[in-house]
Amino acid sequence: MSTEPIENKIANAGLITLNLEDYFDTADRVLFDIKPWLFRELILKEKDFKEFVKAHDWLQYSGKIVSFYCSADAIVPVWAYMLLGVAAQPFAKRYFFGSNHETESILFQEALAKIDFTAYQDQRIIVKGCGEIPIPTSAYLEITSKLLPYAKSIMYGEACSNVPIFKRK
Repeated sequence: MSTEPIENKIANAGLITLNLEDYFDTADRVLFDIKPWLFRELILKEKDFKEFVKAHDWLQYSGKIVSFYCSADAIVPVWAYMLLGVAAQPFAKRYFFGSNHETESILFQEALAKIDFTAYQDQRIIVKGCGEIPIPTSAYLEITSKLLPYAKSIMYGEACSNVPIFKRK
């Protein structure tokens, strides 16, 4: 029986794990479809829509991230979304035009833009894969782009099972 201590090669590898979940804004999300306020799901009537915006309970969006969109195949004038933004402004934490996926992409892009990537100069980085929160693919591309000028290597996954992405020569 060997008396040598077991060496944890992964712990001693000098890897830095970046978990994109750490940059997830935890505010509640709301998908706000304007389809129900279209006439016959085709036309936005200015007077009716303005009345809806004025009468709607905007307080319910307090502190939430709202994504405005239209699920109907209709031409919606830009000013309609502008009106929604004005109405949501005093309550919503943030609001966007587009799907939830598009909103998440923007939120991650903004969060990653705040990181000082010079701290990763010549480091071996693992961008953590699977987790509890669905991370948009665009966030993985964004962090890779930000790390490329600095990192010695970039991997995807877990320390015990990763996919090499980039290695500086």
